[in-house]
Amino acid sequence: MSGKGAPERDRIDGTGLEVVIVAGTWHETITEGMIAGARRVLDAAGASHELVRVAGSFELPVVAKAALEAGADAVVALGVIIRGGTPHFEFVSSAATDGLTRVALDTGKPVGFGVLTLDNEQQGLDRAGLPGSTEDKGGEAADAALRTAVTLRELRRFRS
Repeated sequence: MSGKGAPERDRIDGTGLEVVIVAGTWHETITEGMIAGARRVLDAAGASHELVRVAGSFELPVVAKAALEAGADAVVALGVIIRGGTPHFEFVSSAATDGLTRVALDTGKPVGFGVLTLDNEQQGLDRAGLPGSTEDKGGEAADAALRTAVTLRELRRFRS
């Protein structure tokens, strides 16, 4: 995914929203950069948030679902998967992507997708929101989750 064509982001009001950042522990420098980016966006929006760590990207869906079922308004799922010499990359990438999509659809709540699927570590460093990075995928995932949560909150007014 290229950062080209990304929309200009105006400030969003996340006041009253409870967001859980669920992040894997692999590739610590990249992951920590994405967590910091997500926190910056959530803080700027005024959303409450907490961080939950999981072993890796494969575990993101089950913990994301638990957070949403426990009352979170949105989840920001952050993980790093770097291609190796075996099919493991494809299996984990597919499981994380399909699982997080299913969680969002099953719960009716947003999951900001911040799982980087990379050919090498440098690609992750370029996207991690670190000094010198060209992109901030953690911040983008948090922004997407917030915007979707706000949209869903606005749509709920039709129920009353």
